[in-house]
Amino acid sequence: MTTKTSTEAPALPLNRILAGDCIEVMNRLPENSVDLIFADPPYNLQLKGELHRPDNSKVDAVNDSWDSFSSFAAYDRFTQAWLRAARRLLKPHGAIWVIGSYHNIFRVGAAMQNEGFWILNDVIWRKSNPMPNFRGKRFTNAHETLIWASRAEASRYTFNYEALKALNEGLQMRSDWVLPICTGNERIRNETGEKAHPTQKPESLLHRILIGSTNPGDVVLDPFFGTGTTGAVAKMLGRDFIGIEREEAYRKVAEKRLARVRRFDRAALEVSTSRRAAPRVPFGQLVERGLLRPGEVLISPRGKTARVRADGTLVADDVRGSIHQVGAALEGAPSCNGWTYWSFRRDGKTVSIDVLRQQIRAEMS
Repeated sequence: MTTKTSTEAPALPLNRILAGDCIEVMNRLPENSVDLIFADPPYNLQLKGELHRPDNSKVDAVNDSWDSFSSFAAYDRFTQAWLRAARRLLKPHGAIWVIGSYHNIFRVGAAMQNEGFWILNDVIWRKSNPMPNFRGKRFTNAHETLIWASRAEASRYTFNYEALKALNEGLQMRSDWVLPICTGNERIRNETGEKAHPTQKPESLLHRILIGSTNPGDVVLDPFFGTGTTGAVAKMLGRDFIGIEREEAYRKVAEKRLARVRRFDRAALEVSTSRRAAPRVPFGQLVERGLLRPGEVLISPRGKTARVRADGTLVADDVRGSIHQVGAALEGAPSCNGWTYWSFRRDGKTVSIDVLRQQIRAEMS
């Protein structure tokens, strides 16, 4: 008797927190299965002694064992290993965000390039309420750096340009983001009232990242899950998440946090999209489907006319060509968007031909 071997890929553990070392856990997950990775790796701060405020109270700094490495070489080996595991998990058109401070981000950036990632942007998160520099020997450290990279140079990564522009009141989103650090009710505390995690990131930061570089239903992996900010924002925004966290105390806090999170209404999850992302509709389709008839007259904003031909081209005087070519020739311009340039008459009203294009696109969605 022979045993049939299953060839099905293992199911992804969606919307769960996985316990263990991030490298070992990532190496067990199926390759090419994740759309986006957000990583907040150890900073390797190399702290020497305690830090106190002017009133002699102790600063709650990052001095946990997970942030301690014996040398830069050891940190580099760790960075190379988790980045290699992460890249294996990304889909061909996936992307990654990594955040860090001046202590580690330059080493991480070099390692990302060595592993084959293609850097798209570095983003400065400028903290509107940074911790002061108590010793007065350096500048106040008021920012962290994020590196956004695609899996490879040829990857067709997600970038919701119009949505980010809408978030920024109609202005193109820049690479310097002014957002506050966690304070007040957003700061998660443990049973004794202390910070549950020293480097908890604000939800506003993850909101901007996920809105800008993922779509509803995408899978987002966070290999350094901490108290679960990535998972909380992903759940609210209709994305699936996978969290990896080795510290039991952080996992417990994150589980409680995620249980309280509610997903936004589906209609509220839709965001502004780029016209370039919409399905392409050739002008000839309007003629093929009878929405415009051969011989019908199109009108320009300044009253110039052209006739529709059976093959989807236009003719105006001695000019023949596409809706774009004829429009440009009539205006004496190097180029023309024919979809917004030409209109037609229906029931005594002037209607843009773009209305017909949108009608076909609606049927395609």
